[in-house]
Amino acid sequence: MATTYNNLYLDTRTRLKKAGIEGGQLEARELICYAADKSREQFYRDMHLYASGELEKRVDALVQRRLGGEPVAYIVGEWEFYGLPLNVSSEVLIPRIDTEVLAERGILKARAAGEGARVLDLCAGTGCLGIGIRHFVPSASVTCVEKSPQALQYLQANVHGTGVQAKAADVLQYWRELMPQSVQLIISNPPYLTGAEMQALMPETAHEPAMALDGGTDGLDFYRAIAAHYRDIVCPGGWLVFEIGCAQRADVMEICRQNGWQQVQARKDYGGNDRVV
Repeated sequence: MATTYNNLYLDTRTRLKKAGIEGGQLEARELICYAADKSREQFYRDMHLYASGELEKRVDALVQRRLGGEPVAYIVGEWEFYGLPLNVSSEVLIPRIDTEVLAERGILKARAAGEGARVLDLCAGTGCLGIGIRHFVPSASVTCVEKSPQALQYLQANVHGTGVQAKAADVLQYWRELMPQSVQLIISNPPYLTGAEMQALMPETAHEPAMALDGGTDGLDFYRAIAAHYRDIVCPGGWLVFEIGCAQRADVMEICRQNGWQQVQARKDYGGNDRVV
């Protein structure tokens, strides 16, 4: 039976929601746009048109992958962060809306640092944080640092044309290459899952690279290393801004204080969970 794009969308949304996928409405649109090779604007324009039987089959195959636990971002190969499109795959962590709170703090600190602020995005992955800061603070000089060769390919593609630099380096060693007091802002969403959490990953998260998730036995390895080794790299009055797991606030704040950081503060995400130190 012939179906319109609108009916195909409604059916797809219903299937996703019945499976307990909270973002079923958005994800249904993204899957159909991808299957039909349409922009969102073209999708809404063509809602009244009939979809081909071949398109219905393509959408069904994508929905089956989604119902199998594969994140929609990996299926379509693109995701939006802070209004900016980014290339993604299972080689990189999917940017999440909770991380936009981290980006927001970074943007405010980069602006406050003034013209030519130097910014490091450590454990950069897709580069979403560094790219977001550069987009909203064009005068900032931003370098994204990533160790994974696979993730680096996506980082390089995402920073192309943005003015952001991609650096292949191990965050745990890169500080040795930097001059003291050479940056105004360091921002990082490091791996922070504990060993126990790594063993109990949800199906969607299990598709993401373990290297971007595993923070060691207690989840705090990268906080300890960055807080200790990068302190002297930051100029007086500069900032270190971390994303944290929702139960890590006290531990990460204490790690920062023990390593000589001052004015240690915390911020919550849009869901009311501790998210930034």
